[in-house]
Amino acid sequence: MKRLLGLLLSSVFVFAVGGCSNAVSSESSVVCTAVESSITSESESETEASSVNLTEETTVGSDTLVVYFSATGTTEGVALRIAEITEADIYEITATDPYTDEDRDWTNDDSRCSMEQNDPSVRPLISSEEISLEGYTTIYLGYPIWFGQEPRIMDTFVESYNFDGITVIPFCTSGSSDIGQSGQALADNAGSGTWLEGRRFSADVSDDEISAWIEELS
Repeated sequence: MKRLLGLLLSSVFVFAVGGCSNAVSSESSVVCTAVESSITSESESETEASSVNLTEETTVGSDTLVVYFSATGTTEGVALRIAEITEADIYEITATDPYTDEDRDWTNDDSRCSMEQNDPSVRPLISSEEISLEGYTTIYLGYPIWFGQEPRIMDTFVESYNFDGITVIPFCTSGSSDIGQSGQALADNAGSGTWLEGRRFSADVSDDEISAWIEELS
């Protein structure tokens, strides 16, 4: 009789423990499901946020570009100030064969620049990496005046790109010579884009003068 009673008590105990185990397992399953759901939701939110940030970063940029060639640094100085005032991107045209002081000697008929400027067909090579003009609507194009003309390397540049849909604004630097027909010559060689009348600046031009000129263009 005692043995039978013991067996009955043991059965009740096993049943009770099994029920508790199933309850714990069920609760654990609910907890795990909730945690997984939370992690998935957070991960999706982070992915969405990353996508938004990436889109914002890739759409930020200037629609204005300042392009310049400078042999002595004078044109570069004006170009950098125009870029700062207009918050534009900037691109420097560099020659594969840099110009020396002897090359630019206008008193020597045999100097490199004398021979280049006397031959409209010359196209000096550019060593700067190519630039995409996509997205730009305005380009300020700067250069020194050599022998009353644009340096031939500027012709190389404008003939290498398509300026459709872009307003191009020439500017030059010189000691005394005006911009002359250099802007029109560049426009003719480019064969594309909307070209405005250019402007000549001296080396000591003030920021106020540059700003006033830019405002006049608006």
